[in-house]
Amino acid sequence: MFTMQNESQTVWFNPTSFESTAQFTLIGIVLGLAIYNNIILAVNFPMVLYRKLMGRKGSFEDLVDWNPILYSSLKQMLEYEDSDLEEVFMQTFRISYQDVFGTIINYDLKDKGDKIPVTQENKYEFVELYADFLLNKSVEKQFKAFYKGFQMVVDESPLEQLFRPEEIELLICGSKNFDFDELENSTEYDGGYWNDAQVIKDFWSLVHAFSLEDKRKLLQFTTGSDRVPIGGLSRLKLVIARNGPDSDRLPTAHTCFNVLLLPEYSSKEKLKDRLVKAINYSKGFGML
Repeated sequence: MFTMQNESQTVWFNPTSFESTAQFTLIGIVLGLAIYNNIILAVNFPMVLYRKLMGRKGSFEDLVDWNPILYSSLKQMLEYEDSDLEEVFMQTFRISYQDVFGTIINYDLKDKGDKIPVTQENKYEFVELYADFLLNKSVEKQFKAFYKGFQMVVDESPLEQLFRPEEIELLICGSKNFDFDELENSTEYDGGYWNDAQVIKDFWSLVHAFSLEDKRKLLQFTTGSDRVPIGGLSRLKLVIARNGPDSDRLPTAHTCFNVLLLPEYSSKEKLKDRLVKAINYSKGFGML
């Protein structure tokens, strides 16, 4: 139903999908329900999708996060001012794209497009038609069904009047600001821990030094989601509870309540070893 845009690591509608429109309607319903129920989803749509949900059409500038390489090459064409543009770019109004099976498909942006070269006089028209095809016409059926599902949930809420597209993405995907200082300041302690306990000091020292990927894994391990809720990490209300004295057990978590159960490890090195194993082995099976 969707394809991965390798350059931007976003997903987009598959213009040659064999799935029925009802399936795209269902996905639209899921996104609408995410907003309605304040649920963060791990979806990576480009910003143009949220602009289209707000009633706008995709345009050339939307290609910047949809396909940065294509956007860069088209912008280079627009900025090229010499008279030999036709010879340099050798582009006509016929474009080609690849379907999920690797088959090359040709499409004429204008009638007999393969006979119309792109020149200084018509390059803006070419770019406009190209972007319109990629972001609108080629996926019109799929997006129309998707939009129908989305509107089935949010129809009574005039989102386009209340929110910008960036804010709709925030409602669905959560914040991209991983401020762990904010999380530390809002964390509560239980079972005999307090913020000055040595194991807690060691814990936050290790966490702040984690890579972004490991911080995501820690969030996934403790809360069940690697996304930051609207309002920032302070909204998570993380609780770190003492889970007995020093032992060889790994930390565990109650994700429904954002509770991390942490044994009182005897050293920072042992804490790091057990914590890193816990967050990396939290999905599926791990080898100790």
